[in-house]
Amino acid sequence: MITKLFRNASVFTPQDAGKPKAGADQGRIRIYERGALLCRNGRLAALGSEEEVLKGLSWDDVDLEVDLEGRCVIPGFVDPHTHLCFAETREREFSLRLQGVEYLEILRRGGGILSTVRSVRTTDEEALFRATRDRAFAAMRFGTTTMEIKSGYGLETATELKMLRVIRRIGRETPLDVVPTFMGAHAVPEEYRDRSDAYVDGILHEMLPAVVRQGMARFCDVFCEKGVFSIEQSRRILTAARQAGLGAKIHADEMHDVGGAGLAAEMGAVSAEHLLAASEKNLRAMAESGTIAVLLPATAYSLRKPFARGRTMIDLGVPVALATDANPGSSYTESMPFVFGLAVLMMGLSVEEALSAATLNAAYAVGMADRVGSLDVGKQADFLVLEAETPAGIAYHAGANPVVAVYKKGERVFGHAP
Repeated sequence: MITKLFRNASVFTPQDAGKPKAGADQGRIRIYERGALLCRNGRLAALGSEEEVLKGLSWDDVDLEVDLEGRCVIPGFVDPHTHLCFAETREREFSLRLQGVEYLEILRRGGGILSTVRSVRTTDEEALFRATRDRAFAAMRFGTTTMEIKSGYGLETATELKMLRVIRRIGRETPLDVVPTFMGAHAVPEEYRDRSDAYVDGILHEMLPAVVRQGMARFCDVFCEKGVFSIEQSRRILTAARQAGLGAKIHADEMHDVGGAGLAAEMGAVSAEHLLAASEKNLRAMAESGTIAVLLPATAYSLRKPFARGRTMIDLGVPVALATDANPGSSYTESMPFVFGLAVLMMGLSVEEALSAATLNAAYAVGMADRVGSLDVGKQADFLVLEAETPAGIAYHAGANPVVAVYKKGERVFGHAP
C-alpha cells in the first residue's frame, strides 16, 4: 500500500451528496484554507484541515510527503462533451466565417462537418489515434483528468467503429479516464442527402447494433436540430439506444428551439447539450427530470453567438455542467480553464457554481461521479494544483494556464511538484 500526504494547501471542492448539484446548492462548496489530502493506492483516504488529517497519522506509514506551499487545490476537471477524435483541422473555414461567409455556403463549398467526415473516413486508424492522443494530452495539461469523446465523424458503420476503437484506446494508453459516446446521428451524410429517414433506419438496423454488440460505447447522442434530426427521428434513435443499454444524450436546441430540451426531459436523458435556444418551459421540464444542462460557452464564443443562459438555468433549478465541445469546426480548444472563465464572465455563473459545473456535475453527466468529480474520501485522487489562491484565479488570469500540476489517482501526470 502506497500512502501519500499532500499538505499546506487551500482546498476547494464540491461535496458529493449522491446527485448533481442544482439551484442554490450548485454554489455550495467545501473550503479548507490550510488543508491536506491523504491518498492510499490512488484513492482519497482522508481530506480536511491539516490538523485533522495529521491527527493520529503515523509518519512511518507515509511514503511521500508533498508541501503544496499554500497553493489552491481543486478536483480534476471533467470534460463531458468533446469531439476530440478527428483527423484534420478546419482553419480555412474559420477564416471564411470571419469574412462573413455563412455556414451553408461553406458547406456548399465542401467545408463544414462533412469535410471532417471525409477526412476521418480516409485516415488510417493509427494516424487517427496519434492525432487524438496529442489533443488528449493537451487537454490533460489544462487540467482535464476525465473526458467524454464522441464518435460522429464517420456516419457509416465501419468508420464509426474505427473512431470508437480509437476513443477506447485513448482511455487505455493515456492516464485519462475516457467515456465513449456513439453519435452516428451527428449529421446526415452526403450519400443520404434528402433521405434522412433512410439514414436513421441504417443507424437503427446496422450501426447501433454493431456498436452495442462490440461493447464500444456507454452513451448515445443525437443532434436534434432544424435541418439535422427531427424530434421524432431523435426519439426513435434514443429509444432504441436505451433499450440496448446505452445512456441517452441530446445535442439540443443549439440554433433553433425545436423542443430538444423537452425531449431530453421526456426521455430522462442524462444530459441535454448546447441549449442556446431552449425555451424556459422546456428548461423547467429539465429541472423536474434532473436532466443536466451541459453548456459549451467556447462554441458560442467561436461562432460569435449569444451565450446559453446559464444563470437562468441555475435559478430554475437545472443542474449545469461545463464542457469544451473540442472539435475542428466550431470550438477548437482543449482548455477547461478557458471555458471556466467564459462561464463566469459571460454566462453569469459564480466561481463556486462554475467549479461544481466543471467537476462534479460534469462527472454526473458522463456517469462517473462514483469515482471522480469531487474530493471525497473513497474517490480517485484526481486533483489539480493551481498557481492561484482560490479557483477565482482560473477566470482572473485570463488566457493563462493556471495548472501547476495534474494528479491522476495520486500520481503526478503533468507539471512539477511545488
